[in-house]
Amino acid sequence: MKTSPSNTSSIEVNQTVYTILFAISFSHLLNDLIQSVIPAIYPMLKDNFKLNFTQVGIITLVFQLTASILQPFVGLYTDKKPHPKSLAIGMGFTFLGLIFMAFANSFYLVLAAVSLIGIGSSIFHPEASRVAHLASGGKKGLAQSIFQVGGNAGGAIGPLLAALIVIPFGQAYISSFAILAVLAMVVLTLVGKWYQANLVHKKQNLTVKKDSEQKHLSKRTVTISIMILLALIFSKYFYMASMTSYFTFYLIDKFGISVQQSQFYLFAFLASVAAGTILGGPLGDRYGRKLIIWVSILGAAPFTILLPYMNLWGTIMMAIFIGLIISSAFSAILVYATELIPGKVGMVAGLFFGFAFGMGGIGSALLGWLADHKGISYVFSLCSFLPLIGIVTGLLPNIETRKK
Repeated sequence: MKTSPSNTSSIEVNQTVYTILFAISFSHLLNDLIQSVIPAIYPMLKDNFKLNFTQVGIITLVFQLTASILQPFVGLYTDKKPHPKSLAIGMGFTFLGLIFMAFANSFYLVLAAVSLIGIGSSIFHPEASRVAHLASGGKKGLAQSIFQVGGNAGGAIGPLLAALIVIPFGQAYISSFAILAVLAMVVLTLVGKWYQANLVHKKQNLTVKKDSEQKHLSKRTVTISIMILLALIFSKYFYMASMTSYFTFYLIDKFGISVQQSQFYLFAFLASVAAGTILGGPLGDRYGRKLIIWVSILGAAPFTILLPYMNLWGTIMMAIFIGLIISSAFSAILVYATELIPGKVGMVAGLFFGFAFGMGGIGSALLGWLADHKGISYVFSLCSFLPLIGIVTGLLPNIETRKK
């Protein structure tokens, strides 16, 4: 895309730059596809290294903490000093992590490998979210959904590819995914050039936006609202941790299916998550983000509560309904938060992506310990009530109404 800085500024104001949105979404697909290979091969790692569920949870904890703790700091730093090359640099860490993972011969080397992949993720998400915001042309919910659906699609495809490539042929074949990391680095380098051309206009736009919108809500109201949104992230991602890390084990334990079959059913759940993601942003743009947040979290509760009591096909159907409903929340939550704190897209994205990953990691570790002591079925019965936390959405201010 060859445009002058002034022309790209005009595009950002008047229309959505779909080429950039699809490029960053495709990069998100590759990034999250690579990440999703980690939980997909847990049964294989558990057998190879004789791990218990607690150690499986620790792998997720290390990965998610390295992917979460750095994100708010990366976002805060790049709000002040944007660095277009950081997108490709972050993917470089992911590339190294994949090579380490392919040839790891101990539990501790596996932890080192996933930490490198986590660092790559912590660099990628805040800056990529900022690019989506910049290219939105005002359709912020739609832009976030396009960005998010790439990640969720990648998260769904990863276990499928793991089932077809890694599970049959062995751990060393994880290295084949490094090709995707290189492809992502090429795409992100091109996106970085567009991003660089738009930085001057972006700074001016965010300054005006901050001055015009920050008067609506008091600091206390903003703080309470952010805490409520984080509570909703907690409920969503603790539940998602039970599904992404332990759904395969649950199906194997309860229904006696094979590891490979369980991966295909995990793919069905993650595909429904990808399908539902694209709805949340546009619906939030049209009907209000608070409504979409409420429906997507609380609306999943009837299905999560029913899931532990279903047969195999009923369980898969419940999982698909849960994925479709609960996945629409994150885009709406993230855009709602950026409207609460204008001009801090990187910090907000880093905080919420980081908190989401952190909750996923902590949740996975705690649920793994619980599974060792109480059984995997108990974990799913307990987690089924988490979406009921969605009722606190009613305490959020109606910022769409205020803006009108």
